[in-house]
Amino acid sequence: MIKAIFFDLDDTLLWDQRSVKEAFAATCKVAEERCGLDPNQLEEAVRENARKLYSSYETFPFTQMIGINPFEGLWGEFRDGTEDFQKLSTIVPQYRKDAWTLGLKQLGIDDPALGLELGELFPKNRRKAPFVYDDTFQVLDTLKENYRLVLITNGSPDLQNTKLAITPELVPYFDHIVISGGYGKGKPDKGIFEHALSLVSLQKDEVIMVGDNLNTDILGANRAGIKSVWINREQKARNEVVPSFEIRQLSDLYELLEKTKN
Repeated sequence: MIKAIFFDLDDTLLWDQRSVKEAFAATCKVAEERCGLDPNQLEEAVRENARKLYSSYETFPFTQMIGINPFEGLWGEFRDGTEDFQKLSTIVPQYRKDAWTLGLKQLGIDDPALGLELGELFPKNRRKAPFVYDDTFQVLDTLKENYRLVLITNGSPDLQNTKLAITPELVPYFDHIVISGGYGKGKPDKGIFEHALSLVSLQKDEVIMVGDNLNTDILGANRAGIKSVWINREQKARNEVVPSFEIRQLSDLYELLEKTKN
């Protein structure tokens, strides 16, 4: 019998992709006004250069293990105290400037001062753009009555707590919030799921994991022997990772959980 539900945060409860998209749109609009650049082309150029730069730093293996993506690097501060986070915190100001400067240059604008300005504007715009899926709070309200809820999220505690601070209504729903940067390894490492199980003193067949990412949420739950629910809002094709269940929206959990009782 299911007694607790583990939830992913980004793009499961919080609509992180939209937040990033809106922050890019607002920031690229400034470049359009200054230089006449196409904002969509600039966004693509900055994303491309950000990915390349991010993977070139010595911190890249650490960010992969914890689960911090290049676009989080464009707005996070990473004030988390450990040596690896300190290195990342030292790198990101230059990273932001370089990603935007190279993006501008790719479109014919060689202006490091503007790159610096846009690089510092993007984090401000991202903080102003928290989005939550329409059904998130309603579903959590309903599930909280009968299940213990745990949040398991990849990322830096500093950054993930910033996301929760700008969406404070989410926090009270959860008995525990587990952040990979605090635990030491991210999903799909099975250890973070086993750690969450220990926090609620439950067995693996008494919980279910809900997430949008096959390669982290679902694979990790599978490795830990926990039933997994893939929320596939965009009807993406599945890869080799097989979830226990697949749903299209959070409210589909009601019917699914009823079935697991039988």
